[in-house]
Amino acid sequence: MASTTNRSKYFDNAKFILIFLVVFGHMISPYKDQDKVLFTLYSVIFLFHMPAFILISGYFAKGYRKKGYLLKSVQKILIPYFIFQIIYSVVYFLVGKEKTLEFDLFQPHWSLWFLLSLFFWNLLLYVFARFKWTGLLVAVIVGIAIGYVENAGSFLSISRTFVFFPYFLLGFLLNGDHLKRIIGAKYAIPTGVVIITTTFLFFGLSFPENAVPWLLGDTSFENMGGMQLTDGLLRALQYVLTLIVVFSFLPLIPSNQYRITKIGERTLYVYLFHGFIIKSIQYILPNAISENYLFLIVFSFIVCIVLGSYMIKKYTRPLVELKI
Repeated sequence: MASTTNRSKYFDNAKFILIFLVVFGHMISPYKDQDKVLFTLYSVIFLFHMPAFILISGYFAKGYRKKGYLLKSVQKILIPYFIFQIIYSVVYFLVGKEKTLEFDLFQPHWSLWFLLSLFFWNLLLYVFARFKWTGLLVAVIVGIAIGYVENAGSFLSISRTFVFFPYFLLGFLLNGDHLKRIIGAKYAIPTGVVIITTTFLFFGLSFPENAVPWLLGDTSFENMGGMQLTDGLLRALQYVLTLIVVFSFLPLIPSNQYRITKIGERTLYVYLFHGFIIKSIQYILPNAISENYLFLIVFSFIVCIVLGSYMIKKYTRPLVELKI
């Protein structure tokens, strides 16, 4: 993190690893309930991979007050959401997942919630950023409180927008010196390895299967098994545990240049297109790959390499980065 170039490489490497975890997590999702190893991998991945991605996104949102920033957000986030929401609607209809062809722009398909929430997070900065760390405390309180709203769910990605917004705002509030202290601390790497290993062991031994919805953040406490007053404390503890794992993960990211580093600049392409490949392979080989761990890892890696390639960007850019 000693120079701008190294910072760029660092974040590109981080984004590549995180997008791999996104693809791998979606790849193993249908098989997690029948395999304890895959369930543990899935639950740990979903504990921190999107919060880490969101935190990095917030870190790069510091120019939100610049002229044209909001228009750029519409162009790079909201329009791709609309386009791929329509594409997913057509695909789901053609494969028989949906009986009728409907274009509902308010209920995000599958992983598209992230784009809609990302747009809203950028808007929320205009309200919360001015209050800095006090604003972060309020964002955490709102993230907890939204769980008590029974109807808060996937509509307009309302639940996830408020549940995950604290990570985005925290990333915005962090500066280079903050990250340098975290990443460059004397025992950051061995501590990170110990914490992440311990998390895997803890989740493998005691994480309940019915607690997965807590990691997804897409519904109310009531819809996760019945509302209790103590649920707010559980979400607060989840915030703490997630941030511990996120900040244990960050020091493990190298800042060197690798062949995969460039793909870190094109994670949006991987994110938007990987669902079509993942869904297809799961349909073609519904059970044959569930216990083949090596195949699941290698195939997820190949998906990232292919979809993050220059050729994919070249020929799909009009869809992903439509100019207005």
